Amino acid sequence: MPVKIILFARAPVPGQVKTRLIPALGANGAMATHSQMVSDALALLQSLGELELHTDIATDAWPQFTGTRQVQTPGDLGRRMLAALSTGRVMIAGSDAPGVPLPHYRELIDAEADVSLGPTEDGGFYAICARRTHTEMFDGVEWSSGKELRQTIQACERCGLTVHLGSRWFDIDTPEDLERARAAGIL
Repeated sequence: MPVKIILFARAPVPGQVKTRLIPALGANGAMATHSQMVSDALALLQSLGELELHTDIATDAWPQFTGTRQVQTPGDLGRRMLAALSTGRVMIAGSDAPGVPLPHYRELIDAEADVSLGPTEDGGFYAICARRTHTEMFDGVEWSSGKELRQTIQACERCGLTVHLGSRWFDIDTPEDLERARAAGIL
């Protein structure tokens, strides 16, 4: 069964995206960085299969993307991801980890586990792929805490879901992360 790829992204609204970069870049600079990261992710992920863009609010940003667009289900990140993952065999990628190598995503897609996660260095994950879901697979996860990966693994295992961890990558939250990406030629 082919996997549907969904990119989760926030609409590019100055002052509401990449807020930890605002002291270094200003609200418009942080928004421009976010927009570039989403644009790059869209270009990369299209090579993996059917791609949809799910945003927090309706937006016509990224006009080069002509695929399906959808507004995310209301609720916390876990509720929004569960709704998207429950629509079939799905991989959700986040937009905060530019430059993730395609083999990292393919590893998640090809894993035999019920749930495969692409861990980030800060304790979160850049993507999640699910063969099976459970309504409680994100119960107790504290989003934006640095504990998301560990707590998601624990919640999935409590639900009887098997978990595979893919290759680690980094995401961009701070000016230091941004400099690392620039030094690596990613942004």
